[in-house]
Amino acid sequence: MNDDALLVERAQTGDRQAFGQLVERYQDRVFNALVGLLGCREEARDAAQDAFVQAWRKLDAFRGEAKFYTWLYRIAMNQGLSRRRRKRPVASLDQQKETVGAEPVDPAGDPTDTLAAAENVAQVRAALAELADDHRQILVLREIEGLAYEDIAETLELPVGTVRSRLFRARSQLKEVLEAKLSE
Repeated sequence: MNDDALLVERAQTGDRQAFGQLVERYQDRVFNALVGLLGCREEARDAAQDAFVQAWRKLDAFRGEAKFYTWLYRIAMNQGLSRRRRKRPVASLDQQKETVGAEPVDPAGDPTDTLAAAENVAQVRAALAELADDHRQILVLREIEGLAYEDIAETLELPVGTVRSRLFRARSQLKEVLEAKLSE
């Protein structure tokens, strides 16, 4: 039995400290995935908190058929997607910079390169905000979270072939949006 399984088992018996350890273990990953999905740190923070509350409430329903993080991630993505549907954000490069924050910069890098890289990141984030939810979600899982195809399939409850085809379509859609933005 792995460490997560032991903590889940203890948490299911009402051990709040065990659940707290699971929260500490996964809060950054959940938050970062939600920032990628929502494009706003404050919204992501709220969605992550709601996801952990929901996970605590539904912990008895967790049967261990999937990894705990996969189950938690599914809850978090559902929270994020619900927030997106309730409030459709307007993609603005300035807003993206304010809400998501500046990207880390290489201290040894040329300032011109740093500025160009920051502009590229902002354009990619703005383009991501324009994608359909299923395309954005699968790109976040693969490109930002770095999950393997099999883990994405388990998380989204899809066949691996569907993950591959959606990822291909998502990358194509992202490329089209970026090309349109660059031609403006």
